[in-house]
Amino acid sequence: MSLPRMLPWLGVALLVVVLDQLTKYWIHHVLTYGQAIEVLPFLNLVLVYNPGAAFSFLSDQPGWQNKFFIAVAAAASVWVLYLLARPQRRLFSLALALILGGAIGNLFDRLILGAVVDFIDVHAAGYHWPAFNVADASITCGAALLILVSFGKQEDGTLPETAVK
Repeated sequence: MSLPRMLPWLGVALLVVVLDQLTKYWIHHVLTYGQAIEVLPFLNLVLVYNPGAAFSFLSDQPGWQNKFFIAVAAAASVWVLYLLARPQRRLFSLALALILGGAIGNLFDRLILGAVVDFIDVHAAGYHWPAFNVADASITCGAALLILVSFGKQEDGTLPETAVK
């Protein structure tokens, strides 16, 4: 394991965790559960708790899903740390760091509150996107970057092994 190689990426992940937890702390002190504040015509801040996963997947279950999602986040974090310890392209490592930071940010919520704090409510024409948070946005950006990297050229100009040839 090469700690010096991992340090910049662990710094990115830590930055995501700090931003995520600070925004959640702030939203807890500004809003009460379910209260919404309009920021822009298409954007509200609203305090909600999501015991499920993305798009409230499994949120209607009696509670077993919290332990399941804790296990998934912990396993994913260990796997990402393993990958970051190996030589990787910079964009791939950035994607992993964004995913790691988001996973840990939401993992803290699950361990402390038993649910994830969501507060960003995007909407248009009466339709609302499921509320999300900084950690969710980071995971989404990291996943999108992983997809982008898988189809792009490597730094030496060759196609990655995972790219369709």
